[in-house]
Amino acid sequence: MHAPAPMHDDADRGGPKQPLLSVEGLVKHFKSKSGFLNRSGGVVRAVDNVGFSIRKGETLGVVGESGCGKSTTARVLMHLIEPDAGQITFDGDPVGHPGGVSLRDIRRQMQMVFQDSYSSLNPRLSIRDTIAFGPKAQGVPARQAAEQADRIMESVGLTARSFAHRYPHELSGGQRQRVNIARALAMEPRLLILDEAVSALDKSVEAQVLNLLVDLKNDMALTYMFISHDLNVVRYISDRVMVMYLGEVVEIGPVEDVFNKTGHPYTSGLIAAMPSLDPDRRTTRSLLEGDPPNPIDPPTGCRFHTRCPFAEVVCKSTKPRAAALKPDHVTVCHMADPLSGHKRAGMGLPHKELAE
Repeated sequence: MHAPAPMHDDADRGGPKQPLLSVEGLVKHFKSKSGFLNRSGGVVRAVDNVGFSIRKGETLGVVGESGCGKSTTARVLMHLIEPDAGQITFDGDPVGHPGGVSLRDIRRQMQMVFQDSYSSLNPRLSIRDTIAFGPKAQGVPARQAAEQADRIMESVGLTARSFAHRYPHELSGGQRQRVNIARALAMEPRLLILDEAVSALDKSVEAQVLNLLVDLKNDMALTYMFISHDLNVVRYISDRVMVMYLGEVVEIGPVEDVFNKTGHPYTSGLIAAMPSLDPDRRTTRSLLEGDPPNPIDPPTGCRFHTRCPFAEVVCKSTKPRAAALKPDHVTVCHMADPLSGHKRAGMGLPHKELAE
């Protein structure tokens, strides 16, 4: 497969060691309406002081239950939703500040692929016009944009001769998602945010799209933020994994460390709930009991303590600090912090006990 080469004069201007995207103190709260005359019902803490970075050329997987803040974080990064607080830095330059990266430019360098492949497309535009629309809006001449669209169609496995003049309703779900990926790539982005981009596809088509994403990443020097509830898919495609719970990051690290040497009991519960075809590896009990708390009134201390089998008084009263299990593997749990006061302080999760 031969994909069009990226054409960035400013690519990697900060060097390979500088993160492509850095986020600090990101906050997004929504006012909730309830009761008589839709009066204010409190504030939903969708994203609450989130910080992380994405390195150049890597795939950062983002996991967590529904409502944990994954998709809201992605939309805030794209400025589809304005953040309440926080700093977003793209390759060393602040986003949306004087002297930094403009919102117009960041929407070219960062593109997003959504879950619903059909509603993401304009039913009145042909596939060629859909893919060419972004470059034309950026000032690329119509003929050049159409030629570029045809090339990108070929790169995602859709021949221009067969698909250029078709419309979204004439395509299958997998083909429509390839169009969405092509439309994003037409802007020549450096970072692609994939929000549940394969979750609506059947397994055979999902595998094809995942392999396509891997090929495109290598061919076009892309960086991915891959959001999914499917931990098997995340483990396959990711270099590092970030785990979110109730608007906060609770663990982040290399994919195999997070899966094999888990630091947070919430992460352990998610992994234990993963479906397995091996009868000897099927889970017999769940660490995730009950539903997540109300994000309008999250628990004090550790937000996971209401569902955690290892919770102690300190978990209810004191917010845990980030603790490094390894230099590149961090978790936010009292059991990982030697000075927390938890009975297992500095010892981490009892993995042998959990395996029994």
